[in-house]
Formats: sequence, C-alpha cells, structure tokens
Amino acid sequence: MKKRISLRKQILCAIFAAVIAILAQITIPLPFTVVPITMQVFAIILTGIILGARLGSFTVLIYILLGAVGAPVFVQFKGGFQTLIGPTGGYLIAYPITAAIIGYFSYKYKKNYLMIFLGGVLGLAVCYSIGTTQLMFVANLTPRAALMAGVIPFVPLDILKLILAIIVGTKIQSKLIKTNMLRD
Repeated sequence: MKKRISLRKQILCAIFAAVIAILAQITIPLPFTVVPITMQVFAIILTGIILGARLGSFTVLIYILLGAVGAPVFVQFKGGFQTLIGPTGGYLIAYPITAAIIGYFSYKYKKNYLMIFLGGVLGLAVCYSIGTTQLMFVANLTPRAALMAGVIPFVPLDILKLILAIIVGTKIQSKLIKTNMLRD
C-alpha cells in the first residue's frame, strides 16, 4: 500500500516548487555558454535538504512538470517541453535525482554537515553528468567543450550555494520538524 502525502506536506511541496520557480529567475548570463549562473541550483539543494529525498524529488518533479506543460517557471521565464530537450534540459531532468540524493543524506545524517556536504557533492556530480551529456549531444560539443561550457565555470559557485543551503536548510528543516510541519 502506497503512503499518501498529507495535505500539510502537499502545501510544503507547492511552496517549495514556487521557491524554485522564483529563484530560477535570478540569473547571470555568461557570454561563453548557453548555461547561465542561476539560483535554481541553490533552490534544488535547499528543497532536498529541507524536504528530504521523497518530498524533495516529488517537489522538483512538480516544478519540472509545470515547466514542461508551458508554465514560465524555468530560467528567464521559459517553459515548454522544448526546454527539456534543449541544451540545458539535462540539468533540469537531473534535478529530481539531485534533490533525492541530497535529501537522503540530509535526513540520514541530520547534523553531520560533512556527510550532508558529501551528499550534496554527489548530487551535483549526478546533475553535472546528466546535464553535460545532454548539452554535449544537443549542442554538438566534444566532452571537453561541454564540460567547459556546463560544469567547470559553475563548480566553485555551486559549492558555495551548497554550503549556504546546508547552513540555511538544516535550520529550517529542524524548525519544521520541531513544529510538526513535516509529520504525516
């Protein structure tokens, strides 16, 4: 028997899907790549940390489905299925997996920030792998060129986003658990 998601958790998922959509609009385009710097990655990491693997990946999937059907929730208010099959679509497709990995580590290791950080690094590595693979094929780039366009420039800032998300996310997660917002 499948476990249903309570109304309280559904509301949290909706709120976090909206947070992802809002933070996705904070972007800095880069002249050398189609992949911009965004706060979307921060929102995905934060969602995983706070909501955990199951709810975090569910929330990110809702966000992606909203964008896929045309809601302008992706970076630069883009929406539509064409975004998912475009050069940066692989990163979007990887986000639920990223949130699940980070969420798993966040709940399994609670206050062990090193383990949560390592889970975040693993989640980002999966995101980079899937995203870069699609970027390589869609943009007809060599593996090296795809890494230079879609990974290397972003690693330092994504690590900073991960650290910030751990600091903020674990505090919010703790408060939500204490106030029973994350109970069934």
